[in-house]
Amino acid sequence: MQNRSEYITKTRRWIVKIGSALLTGDGAGLDRNALAQWAGQMARLRKQGIEIVLVSSGAVAEGMSRMGWKQKPKALFEKQAAAAIGQMSLIHAYEVCFQEHGYLAAQVLLTHDDLADRRRYLNARNTLRTLVALGTIPIINENDTVASAEIRFGDNDTLGALVAGLVEAELLIILTDQAGLFDKDPRKFADAVLISEGRAMDERYLEYAGGAGTAIGSGGMRTKVLAAKIAARAGCATLIASGREPDVLERIARGENLGSLLLPDQAPLAARKQWIASQIQSGGVLWLDAGATNAIVTTGRSLLPVGVKKIDGEFEQGEIVTCVSPDGKLLAKGLVNYASDEARQILGQPSSAIESILGYVEAPELIHRDNLVIL
Repeated sequence: MQNRSEYITKTRRWIVKIGSALLTGDGAGLDRNALAQWAGQMARLRKQGIEIVLVSSGAVAEGMSRMGWKQKPKALFEKQAAAAIGQMSLIHAYEVCFQEHGYLAAQVLLTHDDLADRRRYLNARNTLRTLVALGTIPIINENDTVASAEIRFGDNDTLGALVAGLVEAELLIILTDQAGLFDKDPRKFADAVLISEGRAMDERYLEYAGGAGTAIGSGGMRTKVLAAKIAARAGCATLIASGREPDVLERIARGENLGSLLLPDQAPLAARKQWIASQIQSGGVLWLDAGATNAIVTTGRSLLPVGVKKIDGEFEQGEIVTCVSPDGKLLAKGLVNYASDEARQILGQPSSAIESILGYVEAPELIHRDNLVIL
């Protein structure tokens, strides 16, 4: 594999997560100067062709600061109130900073339910992809004002990792108040050694990471290592670095050796296809004609509606379905772009006819080749 610098400089889609302690000066209030510097870096990187989705903490901490609270409240409704108050300042500050560089910011609030429900997952993915394609900077936070204890992500490190899988990012950058992951707590041990590079699934790293975070944040190094493991399952690398380093994002983009790079065992496409192949249940069966069979098996094409003769079963958009040949031979599994009732309306039809039949176009193919696994 290429060296660390080559690996990072080739990545084109980043998730950048900034923690509460950095954004609020350890709880003193929103650090607008620091926020402006990060926004400037992200805008310049966007101009260089790096697509960025920002996962920002800070709403609860900013709300606490505005209310004069010194300790994070324990009651869920008080945290939700703090988030509602702080979110206004946080997003307005980002909006002003990005506008100065000619970019629009877009706020996206998510709960765990949004990513657990397949249809809402797909809606969130499509929205984020559209926002990125439109050249905006999506800013994601947990929807703290409505999330219950049962559905909370618990920390934005986890949220960042899940978003990395959602948008198929290549690199998750977690900016924190530490230089990276050490083999022991550097605040207690002078001989602590920084882990410059390793595998996200290395179980030793959870032991190195220790326990909780600060009184302001909800995470800690342990949540960052756990987030790296989640991101790795989607084929995304994680870089844990200090947000207090000058021009940290641009230096990372140039390949400078900063922080701890935790690598996945597989590339994003291979990881997603492995997940698809591992699914036992299938929502339905698509019977392909000879032309479609040859196209997906021999030439690696996407599956178009025109190549499907019959559909068995009932399924929702985004479910796993099975593809079989005209003689019933099992060919492939994939994530279908249309629910069964819509798929039946367009089967055997050219992709150009989808809009006239359904009134909209989700995608020109029933299953995109990136979401199709030949068995």
